[in-house]
This record gives sequence, C-alpha cells and structure tokens, in this order.
Amino acid sequence: MRITVVRPDELGPGELTAWRQFRKDEPTLQNPFLAPEFTLAVARQRPAARVAVLEESDGIAGFFPFEVRNRVIGVPIGFGISDCQGLVLRRGSECDAKELLKACRLPVLEYDHLMAGQFVEHHTTISPSPLMNIENGYTAYVENRNVAGDVVKQTLRKQRKMAREVGDERFVWDDRSPEALAALREWKSAQYLRTQQYDRFATPWIAGVLEELQSSASDDCRAVVSTVYAGDRPVAAHLGLRSPSVLAYWFPAYDQDLSKYSAGILLCLRMAEAGAADGIRQIDLGKSEALYKTRLMNDETPVAAGRVGRSWTVTTARRTQSAVTRSLKQGALGEKLKSGRTGKVLRGLKARIASR
Repeated sequence: MRITVVRPDELGPGELTAWRQFRKDEPTLQNPFLAPEFTLAVARQRPAARVAVLEESDGIAGFFPFEVRNRVIGVPIGFGISDCQGLVLRRGSECDAKELLKACRLPVLEYDHLMAGQFVEHHTTISPSPLMNIENGYTAYVENRNVAGDVVKQTLRKQRKMAREVGDERFVWDDRSPEALAALREWKSAQYLRTQQYDRFATPWIAGVLEELQSSASDDCRAVVSTVYAGDRPVAAHLGLRSPSVLAYWFPAYDQDLSKYSAGILLCLRMAEAGAADGIRQIDLGKSEALYKTRLMNDETPVAAGRVGRSWTVTTARRTQSAVTRSLKQGALGEKLKSGRTGKVLRGLKARIASR
C-alpha cells in the first residue's frame, strides 16, 4: 500500500468523489464527522491538519484525516469536538496502524472516539455511544421506549404543564433565527462555567468551524440548530451535525430557569420525530453515562480510546502523563485544584491550549 500525506485543500475532485463514494458504500461511515466537509472546515482553522491518502494497485483505498499537535502528537481531525473518528476505507481495504503512523511521520497517535473496529489491538477502553435508532420511524421508537420505561410519557406530561404555565409549545427543526443560536450559546457558555469546563464557543478555531458548518449547504455534513419554544420564548436548543441519515448530538443546552419541564429531553424527542420525517435514521447521542441518554437510547455503537506508538519513549511518556492527569482529576487534589482561583487559572490555560 502506498500512503501519501497532503493538506486537505490539496485534495482533488477525484479524491473527494472517492471519499464520498466510500461513505455511501458503507453503512458504518454515515456519521457526518467522517465527511470530507468536516475535515475541510477544520483544516481552514487548523494549519496542522493533514490527510493521509491510501492507495492500492487498483486505485484509492482510503483516507485518514488527522492533526499534529504539540509538533509530535497525532490526533484525529477536529480532536476535542469530533465524536466519531477513524479511517474512511473502501469496502474490503485494510490498513496497518503503525504503517500509517510511519507514513504520516508521527511517533504517536492518540484517539478518544475511534470506531472500535479500527486499530483494535491498540485500544485501552471501549465505551458504548448511545443511539436513538429511528430507522423504523418515530412511532416505532416511541413504542419501544414505552415498553422500556416511562421517559416519553413523563416528558409529554411536563410538556403539557409547560404549555399551560409558560406558553404553547412550538418546535423548529432547522431554526435559522439569530435569537435561537444566541440563546443556545448563552446557555451553553453558562453550563461550561458551572461545570468548570473551557468554553468551546469562546475557542477561536471551534467557533470558526461551527460558523462554516452552519453556512454549509452540503447534504453530507452541515450544522443544524433545532429549538423548542414555549410561546415566543426559546426553552431548549441543540446545534448538531447531520448527514443524510445520521444526526450527531453535539451542543445541546436549555434554559435553567425552566429545567423542571425537562425541555432538553423534549427537544430530543421532537428532533427524533422531525428527523425521522427528514431521512434521519439515527441520532448518535455521544458516549457518556448521562441518565437521560440511557433513558432515550434504544441502540448503541462502540467507540474506543487508545494510543498507537512507534516510539517506545514517547508512548510511555504519554501514557504516564495521561495516568497522572487522570489521577489528579479523580482525586482530592484534583477537586481542590478545580475550585477557586487556581481552578480559574487552570481552565484558562486549558482553553489556550485547546485554541492552539
């Protein structure tokens, strides 16, 4: 196999056509994060973005979009905001992980949402990414959830209460109003502050990617805002990334003052209903153990975290660094560091690192 590395903007029409065709041919590659449009949007904000082009004797066999961070660490494209990572391969093709790293001149590659069927021997953890499978339609999904529990019935009871007390519910599947996006950004930024995370919307390269994908007209990959209103008041909104058949659950937020109405869960149900009518067959909720995802899911897909290394020294150093970081986060010292002035400084440092 021959592997060449190019900047994403150097890909020609034939290569982009092949990339899109590989995705159409393989059901597991339908996630919008795997579309060339996502790679190109990230690349316009991240100069170190690259694509490995894999070729066999009979033509192009696949693509691997990645970035180089801190000069030596390879990560999948859009690392930090991508919930589905990996190679886009022609059906029947394979690629050795270390051979790929050698061609990309990377001593180590780290990933956290890789499709679990790739680089199998290098995974450290495999986690389920919960799905709302609406392939058989919204009605069939609701029937499935009603058998499993009462999440739908509870949510609709609260929806009726919200309609009485706040205003009639209104849902917009593809909301282009500036007010909806402004509300979402405000709620999400407040959530990041409450949970002591860096603000993705305030990170320049992420903001640039989101702006481009929101203006995209591509069916393969574009950002969509969906909003639930009570009267004229937005109460929950979601900025997601969609392909023709998959909606990636990306940036959800809701009005904390109206949290008793479970508008966030109601939003998921309304997106499933409207999405099913618009060709969406699956809403990928993203890996986490959040209770609401467990209640909404009726399927799952495995995603992996791990590390591939060519250099024993670099690989061991990164593994040790990760272990220390994890220990700090989970221990008493980590809790102490996250609070007060020290926590504020550390969050600012994390945001600066993420923006590099």
